[in-house]
Amino acid sequence: MQTVADKITRTDIIARIVQLDPNSPSQWGKMSVDQMLKHCRLWEEMALGRLPAKRVFIGRIFGQLGLRAILKDERPLTQGTPTAPEILVTCHSNIDSEKTKWIQLLEEYAVPVDTYIIHPFFGKMTREQLGYMSYKHADHHLRQFNS
Repeated sequence: MQTVADKITRTDIIARIVQLDPNSPSQWGKMSVDQMLKHCRLWEEMALGRLPAKRVFIGRIFGQLGLRAILKDERPLTQGTPTAPEILVTCHSNIDSEKTKWIQLLEEYAVPVDTYIIHPFFGKMTREQLGYMSYKHADHHLRQFNS
């Protein structure tokens, strides 16, 4: 399975981010390119433990089961996956600035650390699990904009 902890995979994701422009068409969903970039940046801030997100009740029951299912499956994330309120984006922002911030956060996966976060749905996630999930999340949204 691909992970942003791998330099080649991370480089590929970054190249796809750089290709995005304001006119990139959305294949699904309501977000514009700049909103998607900010959403992905916020997701990375959450994944790196800098943006706390409230646990959801249903996640306490099914979160770890869902995490195992997603991480064992090579397929991309499906459309319409729920989003934590903390990373929902409705306002517009600067595309170049959001690209730069997202790329900087992705580069942090180059340094392995032994830590974990509490994801709002999945619960406790190791840095290794976050690397896999970060790839899946980034790939999902980049495919959304044909990148």
